[in-house]
Amino acid sequence: MMNISDNKLIEITKLAGLEVTKDEIISFLKKDDEEGYVVCPHKVMAHFLNGLVIFKRGKDDSRPPQPIETPVTNNTILKKIRVAFELKDSDIVAIIEKAGNKITKPELSAFFRKPGHRNYRECLDQFLRNLLRGLTP
Repeated sequence: MMNISDNKLIEITKLAGLEVTKDEIISFLKKDDEEGYVVCPHKVMAHFLNGLVIFKRGKDDSRPPQPIETPVTNNTILKKIRVAFELKDSDIVAIIEKAGNKITKPELSAFFRKPGHRNYRECLDQFLRNLLRGLTP
């Protein structure tokens, strides 16, 4: 989606305080049926997402660093993408419609609720794929 190099992925992850090697990045990016594929650990993904926010928006020294949230769920990924790319609810609705699907603002806001809230809704893989596809130029 962002068309960035392995080295840039390493740099983004390091922005959030975790160092990963190029070999690790390569193994995380392989398809699950390829030899050498390794599932990206939640810790690495959480650091990458926090680093992505810093990479896209800059570091805010007036605020403490964002805590690392594990396990990383689709809802967490959606929240971090929204912050990193400075997306409003209307932007996300438009992106999803561009991908050929529909979502209302109340349905979308349910993804951003805390688990256990009566209106919380789990973000499914397909919704996240459609959002990422819609963000791709």
